[in-house]
Amino acid sequence: MKKLLPCLIVFNLFLFAAQSVSAQTYQTAFGLKFGGYENGISAKYFSTKDISLEGVLGFRSHGIVFTGLYEINQTAFDLAELKFYYGAGAHIGSISSSYQRIGSSSQDYNGNSLLLGADAVVGLEYVIPKSPIAISLDLNPRIELASGPFFDLAPGLGIKYTL
Repeated sequence: MKKLLPCLIVFNLFLFAAQSVSAQTYQTAFGLKFGGYENGISAKYFSTKDISLEGVLGFRSHGIVFTGLYEINQTAFDLAELKFYYGAGAHIGSISSSYQRIGSSSQDYNGNSLLLGADAVVGLEYVIPKSPIAISLDLNPRIELASGPFFDLAPGLGIKYTL
């Protein structure tokens, strides 16, 4: 019995350590983001376990937009690999030539236009176990202020390489 107790303690410590390793998330990731208006490159950095900063450099018809987001991340459905996230941020960019917004019957941007507005995000991200790949699906409500006001709700699909 005296020999069994230390063995059980070591075994339990091993199990706890294995769970801790498998439950760890990444700190930095780089990837691609595909959305309703823009497609581009993204970077995500965790400043703490639950807080991340995400930047997306998006390219769209006749334009370019940079979006910065502050996100809060929580475990979803008791799966360590699946995170629910939500947050807010802003975007800035430009469009050249005439451009018609999706769902609009008139040209909303004529000539060179500044894009400036407020963004929100809500989504799910899944880190594939034993792989450096993360996949995300989100919704990005945003308000365009400089040329608007316009309200958009753009879906987003992301794939990232985690470090």
